[in-house]
Amino acid sequence: MTFKALLATRVDRTVTVEMVDLSEDQLMDGNVRIDVDYSTVNYKDGLALAGRPGVIQSYPLVPGIDLAGTVTQSSHPAYAAGDRVVLNGWGLSQTHHGGYAQKARVNGDWLVRLPDGISTRDAMAIGTAGYTAMLSVLALEHAGLTPDSGAVLVTGANGGVGSVAIMILAKLGYRVIASTGRPEESAYLTALGASDIIDRKTLSEPGPPIAAPRWAGAVDSVGSQTLANVLAQTDYRGAVAACGLAQGVDLPGSVFPFILRNVTLAGIDSVNAPYAVRVKAWERLATDVDLAKLATSVSEISLADVPRAGRDILEGRIRGRTVVNVNA
Repeated sequence: MTFKALLATRVDRTVTVEMVDLSEDQLMDGNVRIDVDYSTVNYKDGLALAGRPGVIQSYPLVPGIDLAGTVTQSSHPAYAAGDRVVLNGWGLSQTHHGGYAQKARVNGDWLVRLPDGISTRDAMAIGTAGYTAMLSVLALEHAGLTPDSGAVLVTGANGGVGSVAIMILAKLGYRVIASTGRPEESAYLTALGASDIIDRKTLSEPGPPIAAPRWAGAVDSVGSQTLANVLAQTDYRGAVAACGLAQGVDLPGSVFPFILRNVTLAGIDSVNAPYAVRVKAWERLATDVDLAKLATSVSEISLADVPRAGRDILEGRIRGRTVVNVNA
């Protein structure tokens, strides 16, 4: 039996992504087989679809770092046919076929059983972006932040991580400051829960190594000069969760925020997070995300639409979350 998939191939330095029919014997090794319902488009997916180095490490490969669906066959002790599962990261879209296909075979250790109340579509509306946002909030809490600590900044606010981070933080009672390069989206960000909107230009240019404090914490998906400025304006004993590199991989800052204000910089890795951390994050997502509000930030596309969406997300034209119905 064949199924639809997007397959990335490379000839010399040219990467091509096209719709193909695969057979089940072309699935990769794993002890759990899944009928995939949905995937999603994250910034990292955009990089993979564009053939940027550092994501897909072996060709040909099915891209897509996320998937959600139903187990159809399992020799893993934790899963049985009929279980609803989600997979974020691990080797998907790097060394293992990913979520842009109607079927998958994976290592059961990579999976998390979906909490009650979260559908497979909800799971991909959340996706790696929302899961990363939750990991970031958990890191801020681990550093001691509470709503009484002060405002929390969210950079890249219109993106997937930013949108979900705003929703979570606002529901938990934080005053959220949203940084965006699209001021015309202010009403959208306010509806998600942001109390204040600032222009990303105020953070993206070189600034002083330390400046007047403006927030107690931050979720940053931008990196580079933006992250340096975020740290420079974080209050005493504040915390910043760094989870992205949209502006760049460099960090042109100083040690002043750390040694003068005791600021914590927490790195967020969503790809290889331990199982217990993943379960905790998904349990919190089930309670801390307003799924009705999330639905207002979601658009749904088909597999055939994915390459275009990948280009759009790299060019900053995506708002909120994009769900891929692999069976549409």
